[in-house]
Amino acid sequence: MLTEPQATPLALLLMGRDEDLRSERGVSCPGELPLASDPDLVERARAARQRLGDRVFILGHHYQRDEVIQFADVTGDSFKLAQSAAARPDAEFIVFCGVHFMAESADILTSDRQQVILPDLAAGCSMADMAAIDQVEKAWAHFEELGIADQVTPITYMNSTAAIKAFTGRHGGSVCTSSNAERALAWAFASKPKIFFLPDQHLGRNTAVLQAGQSLSDCVVYDPYQPNGGLSDTQLREASMILWRGHCSVHGRFTEDNVREVRERIPGVRVMVHPECRHQVVTAADLVGSTEYIIRQVAAAPPGTAWAIGTELNLVRRLATQHPEQQIVYLDKTVCYCSTMNRIDLPHLVWTLEQLADGIVSNRIRVDADDAHWARVALDQMLALPAAPTAD
Repeated sequence: MLTEPQATPLALLLMGRDEDLRSERGVSCPGELPLASDPDLVERARAARQRLGDRVFILGHHYQRDEVIQFADVTGDSFKLAQSAAARPDAEFIVFCGVHFMAESADILTSDRQQVILPDLAAGCSMADMAAIDQVEKAWAHFEELGIADQVTPITYMNSTAAIKAFTGRHGGSVCTSSNAERALAWAFASKPKIFFLPDQHLGRNTAVLQAGQSLSDCVVYDPYQPNGGLSDTQLREASMILWRGHCSVHGRFTEDNVREVRERIPGVRVMVHPECRHQVVTAADLVGSTEYIIRQVAAAPPGTAWAIGTELNLVRRLATQHPEQQIVYLDKTVCYCSTMNRIDLPHLVWTLEQLADGIVSNRIRVDADDAHWARVALDQMLALPAAPTAD
């Protein structure tokens, strides 16, 4: 049984950030949002879905609430979901139950006749928002002034805005996921000696040091709020990994103390974490991998296995429910849900489906055509990465 974590000051901080995002992106739901206490919400969702038929295709990210996941046609990580939308060209409406950058990726990959809808525009991503395009372009201009830009390949994590993906495509780089980051780095280092990794410093550092043969001293962190990124010219010239100062507000909370505490509390527990966690946490864990990797490991484990999992709480709770034969606990009992991902709830989904059934399209996500082109270049480069070597 999974213990419910307690709210922390971080939760309140992220809630405040969400309100800022809501203001930046406009009104979340023009019109009347159903009450969460409405006992007919599930039936209303089913009825609206039936009215829409095959015109709508609902995508549900692994970190979504169960009340939303139950209506998803496909569940998965962000890129898998965007690809699934592109594979359904007859679906007029793509309702993306995730966050803003994910909906952007779906808009980039789907046809012009398809409309991507985000049920709540305040469903953003704190990590993606840590890399603003003007800041990144300023950093690149700094590299050009130093004469190192032609030695640098930009690699951006999938958890980034369309504008950042487009920047990467314009400068000959690639997008990566947590599953193929190692291959992306190998591809980049094969042609140039430096990588500019955006926006998650932890995934970049963990991949570089644990998989790509780099050392911690090869990595520097570029802070956009400091003059020249807070780095000397010598540091930038000598570094092979220039990491953007960004992180996941949920995964970044796990600590070495969490790992030590759970090992003391549960004899024989296996600690499994996402590579967005801090380097010290990743090196202290037993297994490290993407969301899909975590799901596969739990599914394949024998009954009686004890797991402490360091990733978003909705997923960990779902795994505990799906695998009662195993002991599954959350790595840190005090960390909150991803508050922005949690914005998509049943009232927002019902509101979206009923609006679409009535012929009203709200909260459509559209990516600028030029950005979409260059972001697609970077995504295509990711798809063209050499395949991972197979075991003998």
